[in-house]
Amino acid sequence: MVVVILAGGLGTRLSEETAVRPKPMVEVGGRPLLWHIMKLYAHHGHTSFVLCLGYRAEVVKRHFLERYHLTRDLTLTLTDGRVRIHSGGEGEDWTVTLLDTGAETQTGGRLLRARPFTGGGTFLLTYGDGVSDVDIAALVAFHRTHGRLATLTAVRPPSRYGELELDGDRVSCFTEKPAAAGGWINGGFFVLEPEVFDYLSGDDTVFETGPLARLALDGQLMAYRHHGFWQCMDTLRDVNTLNQLWASGRPPWKVWD
Repeated sequence: MVVVILAGGLGTRLSEETAVRPKPMVEVGGRPLLWHIMKLYAHHGHTSFVLCLGYRAEVVKRHFLERYHLTRDLTLTLTDGRVRIHSGGEGEDWTVTLLDTGAETQTGGRLLRARPFTGGGTFLLTYGDGVSDVDIAALVAFHRTHGRLATLTAVRPPSRYGELELDGDRVSCFTEKPAAAGGWINGGFFVLEPEVFDYLSGDDTVFETGPLARLALDGQLMAYRHHGFWQCMDTLRDVNTLNQLWASGRPPWKVWD
């Protein structure tokens, strides 16, 4: 299936990193977070990607264009700029469509612009700012069982703070970073049928409010509960946490060899 990744937002809460690059290009373990997300899907056999770019789109385009050339031996003819690519180099066996969907376009609008590149059938969608060890194959299998138009992955992220239970002034229970008290949230990692595009109307469409709300009201939105690892990257603290996990040698989202 085609994998659409929303990678065009401003990332204003991570301004320390996103002043010069979009949030999906912030590095974890020396690689853009976007690469980590794509590796998850590729591990499950999905290697055709559509990247919906916006803010600093040129940074993402340059990364993929330059990486191909910089990891290979080249012969360059200076008179006319011809480049001959020799064997060698490294790179994943992926097909990547780099789609500039506009700096101000909302998430639903970005998805709508990707429609011509989704293949006309069931496709996958996620955000470019979160990693997980979600089993994509199991997610797709769950989607196939219910016959609805959309499946999202529901997660329960850890709280940023520990919780106390008090008995008067006595602490009766202390829990360090428990699951979110509010329950399940939208963790991305969608499986969608092409009819979902009928719920999108233009660049101003925010996918998470109007379309998802209407799909839910129509009984067309299902949730796949993921009990494993999930972490978004919204703040510098999140960046540091992910880098520490990677440096540990056992990052929980690294399901590939």
